[in-house]
Amino acid sequence: MTPIFPGSTDAAGQRATLGVLGGGQLGRMFVHAAQRLGYFTAVLEPDAQSPAGLVSHHHIQTNYDDPAGLAQLAQLCQAITTEFENVPAQALHTLAQTRPVAPGAAVVGIAQNRIEEKAHFTACADVSGVTCAPYAVLETPTQLQTVLAERTDLLPGILKTARMGYDGKGQVRVQTAGELAAAWAELGHTACVLEKMLPLTAECSVLVARGWDGQVVSFAPQRNVHIEGILAVTYAYEGNMPPALADRAREAAVAIARHLGYVGVLCVEFFVVDDGSAYGGLVVNEMAPRPHNSGHYTLDACDASQFDLQVHAMAGLPLPQPRQHSPAIMLNLLGDVWFAADGQPREPDWQSVLRLPGTHLHLYGKAEARAGRKMGHLTITGPDVASVTKVARRAAQVLGLPGLDAM
Repeated sequence: MTPIFPGSTDAAGQRATLGVLGGGQLGRMFVHAAQRLGYFTAVLEPDAQSPAGLVSHHHIQTNYDDPAGLAQLAQLCQAITTEFENVPAQALHTLAQTRPVAPGAAVVGIAQNRIEEKAHFTACADVSGVTCAPYAVLETPTQLQTVLAERTDLLPGILKTARMGYDGKGQVRVQTAGELAAAWAELGHTACVLEKMLPLTAECSVLVARGWDGQVVSFAPQRNVHIEGILAVTYAYEGNMPPALADRAREAAVAIARHLGYVGVLCVEFFVVDDGSAYGGLVVNEMAPRPHNSGHYTLDACDASQFDLQVHAMAGLPLPQPRQHSPAIMLNLLGDVWFAADGQPREPDWQSVLRLPGTHLHLYGKAEARAGRKMGHLTITGPDVASVTKVARRAAQVLGLPGLDAM
């Protein structure tokens, strides 16, 4: 691919413009990164008040599969990406007929379907060194009967919809055969996977960026804590997990990206399971074909963020190996913070939080706070882990944030 240089113009005088499908907070942070480098930006998103659309040079307000909107995006942009995996893969395929699209429709399609995703993880297990949890596919009543008769080893388990499940949605824990049958009925007999419940000791994720030329760079693994399926806390510093395990996770994520022929930023999430070994075993959970919530700390703790790498990868620029200059803890800010214990709306105590040293507040520009809605994040950086931990505890106490018990 011919690089698209920031600040350049083509023969017709059009400024170098990068496009993104989706107008959420990930799109907003991508737009900021692209604009800082000197690119113009365009966002295709149906919501007139979307976080990314409000800050972009161009906002094409239409559905993701609208032919006219896609044509306009392709006309404006020299390269295009996506900020979430549930954009129609066909839209990416259409755009790729005339413009570089990273990541491509095929790999986004894999990430959209847990059945295909798990098949991919299984297929590349020999090169990645990791595999997913034992599972079975449920698409027909016959498959359900087979599981009930022959795969009772998968119980207790978690039944997950093959599509559209995220942040704990579309997931039901089941203990018995009866609960499994009832849960599948509750989910409308849609295509699902049943995963065996494993003895988890931790969760972690790795961010990888891969260019059109096959160059790969990555961040060190970050350890994550989820509450009710939603990320609450990310710990990003040396020693957040045993070095041998961190090295394995990083190598596995890079191998998965290479096996896919991936271009762009990819997040691979892992479970650490108690397998009797010194540090535990590593099981791949899922992947996100985009920057990830657990990588937001890179905006403040690294010399190149995950969004900088997203811009570099899609535009065909060299990928710098990111360097983390400060230990960091990231606290997710859900809409719950905007409500008191009695349910009454309130403004969070930013005054007290922003007095704390090393705090970096990022709000996403969403007009309405709702319980469980991602409204922003707070990253705490400092000279050492002890000082970062101390400030993070204080900030969590002020805002009433859960999830720091694991520290």
